[in-house]
Amino acid sequence: MTKRKYDSLMHEVKDYVMITFGLMLYAIGFTAFILPHSIVIGGMAGLGTLVYFATNKFVPVAVTMYGVNLILIAMGWKVLGKAFVSRTIFGATGISICIGLIEGYFTSHPPLVADITMSVVLGGILCGFGIGTIYIHNGTSGGSDIVAALITKVSNVSVGRILMIVDMSIVCLTFFLPFDGDMEQRIQSCVPRIIYGVVIIFIYSYITDMLINTNRQATQFVIFSNKWREIADSVNREAHRGVTVLDGTGWYSKHEVKMLLVWCRKIEAVTIFRIIKSIDESAFIAQSPANGVYGKGFDMMKVKLKKHNKTAAADAGAEPAAPELPQ
Repeated sequence: MTKRKYDSLMHEVKDYVMITFGLMLYAIGFTAFILPHSIVIGGMAGLGTLVYFATNKFVPVAVTMYGVNLILIAMGWKVLGKAFVSRTIFGATGISICIGLIEGYFTSHPPLVADITMSVVLGGILCGFGIGTIYIHNGTSGGSDIVAALITKVSNVSVGRILMIVDMSIVCLTFFLPFDGDMEQRIQSCVPRIIYGVVIIFIYSYITDMLINTNRQATQFVIFSNKWREIADSVNREAHRGVTVLDGTGWYSKHEVKMLLVWCRKIEAVTIFRIIKSIDESAFIAQSPANGVYGKGFDMMKVKLKKHNKTAAADAGAEPAAPELPQ
């Protein structure tokens, strides 16, 4: 096995390990802190909760989640692509197993946190960290993600808007669950639960965005050092980041200098600092945040060119037609 194939395999294994960890976090947050208080949230977990209480706790949440996910995967098999579907099957299976293994215990025992507000906040935070971890490592737990992916294939509606509409609709269905009492009592009982469900959606959405954005934030280094060769080699070898060497002139000393330009993820900045310090403690370093870095090793540009722009670009790249010769 070549080194490139080995590195690719290990990266894939790491992704699946972290996706599994994220699925477990989500399952614990949902089953231990949200489900015992009869709160309906978004996604397939919320839909499973609706079925669970609508059937008087006969159909487990995990069964509904997995069944609906399989239906959605079957609907989008040809549209979404092999890579997306394979990871969705893994995520949907993993989340259903995790929730199925522990939901019986937490639904048959008193809630770990008696205060409903504190419990749903903790549950939302754990769910957010779980979802964020899954997304960072290119995973998905299915459910609303499949619906959003299918709709974006045939419309220009944003993924965020689709997810919000689906999740809010599921939460609002709480109002129609079986209830013993008149309309006024139903309103007094269901409306607070709907509000808690909406609050949970905003909590885990915020945590998820925070994790994803933090992971994508980039940092720029400008480094001046007499040992620039050793630093550049070490950054390539140990941090696995590219280095650009620029020529400059120190106007105070009037000496020619070499500048190293390095971009890395924010979480990798400490590694760069350690490399520099181990080689040259007197190096001059300028660090600044980069709003966006796109290209190999970073993010991909997701801007769609308009049709007429693509045509113009094609025309610009085409060879000019030969001029007509006078007859």
